[in-house]
Amino acid sequence: MHLIDPRQQARRAFLRRAGHLALAGAATPFGLNLAAFGDAAAFNATDYRALVCVFLFGGNDYANTVVTYDTPSWQAYRNIRASGPGPAGLAIEQAALAGTLLNPTVALPGARQYALHPAMPALAGLFNSGQAAVLFNAGPLIRPTTKAEYFSADRARYPLPPQLMSHNDQQSVWQAQGAEGSTVGWGGNLGDLAMASNGNSLFTCISATGNAVFLSGDTAQQYQVSTQGAVQVRAAREGVFGLFSPASGRAFGDLVTETRAHVLENEYNRVTRRSIEAEAQLTSALAGVTLDTAFPAGNALAEQMKIVARVIGARNVLGNKRQVFIVSLGGFDLHDNLVATQPVLLRRVSEAMTAFHTATVELGVADKVTSFTASDFGRTLTSNGDGTDHGWGGHHLVLGGAVRGKAFYGVAPPVSVGDTAAPEDQWHIGQGRLIPSTSVDQYAATLARWFGVAEAELAGILPNLRNFGAAAGFPGYPTDLGFLA
Repeated sequence: MHLIDPRQQARRAFLRRAGHLALAGAATPFGLNLAAFGDAAAFNATDYRALVCVFLFGGNDYANTVVTYDTPSWQAYRNIRASGPGPAGLAIEQAALAGTLLNPTVALPGARQYALHPAMPALAGLFNSGQAAVLFNAGPLIRPTTKAEYFSADRARYPLPPQLMSHNDQQSVWQAQGAEGSTVGWGGNLGDLAMASNGNSLFTCISATGNAVFLSGDTAQQYQVSTQGAVQVRAAREGVFGLFSPASGRAFGDLVTETRAHVLENEYNRVTRRSIEAEAQLTSALAGVTLDTAFPAGNALAEQMKIVARVIGARNVLGNKRQVFIVSLGGFDLHDNLVATQPVLLRRVSEAMTAFHTATVELGVADKVTSFTASDFGRTLTSNGDGTDHGWGGHHLVLGGAVRGKAFYGVAPPVSVGDTAAPEDQWHIGQGRLIPSTSVDQYAATLARWFGVAEAELAGILPNLRNFGAAAGFPGYPTDLGFLA
């Protein structure tokens, strides 16, 4: 078994990229992609495919998102979450879940049943129509880990992801397999391999939610867009002199984009010039895209997903065959006000992802676009009185026309918070903090294969993947989860 120290991985990534970033300059606009520094391509795509990461910042409460429904499990869940402001404490009443009951094609072992939160009827409908799937209990792992191994002092033999239950670190581990400070994400590495398939590599990795390490590769970097489209580089176009006269503004723009003799000055101007050109290209391409799909107003996630849909609609004009996107919604760190706040957030997730899927159907690419959720971590199954605390594993949703939907993937965890030797108590490390039964690497590898990544390339993107699967002695942890056709 080959164990990767995440600190060494982050250090190597930093050294690989240090020279690249030095050329960018401190004031370089964030809306740039410096992909021309290298070339890596595992495939030359002829069709179109896109991955959209929907990141739920703060650590989403898994137990009230994908909610256990069969009577024995629900009663155990109800008893554990009895403390709280709602009629059933933090628990959701079983009757309220009937409208979002998930009806898989193949029943779960032990007659287990699940429903989505009552605020998510649209996504429940997509699950039941075969367009969406649930992935149980996923989270960061370096290797498969048991409860005894978690509490072992032998970290060399039983390594754990760094800084478990820390927001910033776990966000980074989900996106980049290393703690805060990591500089290369697995979405960016997918972009590295896909760049040669795109007519303009600038639009391979696109963020609609600001800077995210998920989309930074060894050569690919993210191109950032606003919910309105391309971000205008106003300082380079007009500068402070534009306040005095248009001619002065144009002269300043020429000054910061012209060819210069000094290598660093010239590189800065070249990057700025390319950013302005990219802005114009994307703006022109988006002008030709109209969507009849209605996205809900006042929903920040829906606004991000709408611009992603529009960029996908412009794929042919831009010359793109492969794209990776990230969107996000914050507010899930609900130590307090879980009963009042989470329904609002989950409704936004459900409505945004559903509208986005509808838009991909309108664009004729529903089977070419897969969206998937991620979050810092799951939370405790126990109540703290008004919310839940930081955890580890959690449940996630995958949506798209290529998804083998109406199905659950992974292992449904028992509903238990006991500290005994009983089998049901080996799934958590206290208070219902789930030990993941599926790693982020397994999740990502399944998405990457569908995206077009060759088997030989996976180890370079997901270095801990070699610790899972039958070849590593863990057939219960397959490296392809099977949720994509």
